[in-house]
Amino acid sequence: MSTGLLGGLLGPGPAGERARALGQDLGQAGRYLAQSFRLMVGVPDYGTYLKHMAATHPDQAPMRYEDFFRERQQARYGARTGRCC
Repeated sequence: MSTGLLGGLLGPGPAGERARALGQDLGQAGRYLAQSFRLMVGVPDYGTYLKHMAATHPDQAPMRYEDFFRERQQARYGARTGRCC
């Protein structure tokens, strides 16, 4: 059995379970952070769209990524009628 730092943290027992849970929590936080950054700069989240379509519209085929991206860009930038900015 390993007695090094990782062996003690990730080995069997409560400390290893806590370390694995912490790793999973940090991974999830990283995914949320990446998604937030993408939304801030206007990059739509295709994975979320696919999950939404599967859950709420299973009878409809989801758009291809290219079509989804184009539609999201049009919704964001193309609906500005009657305004100069």
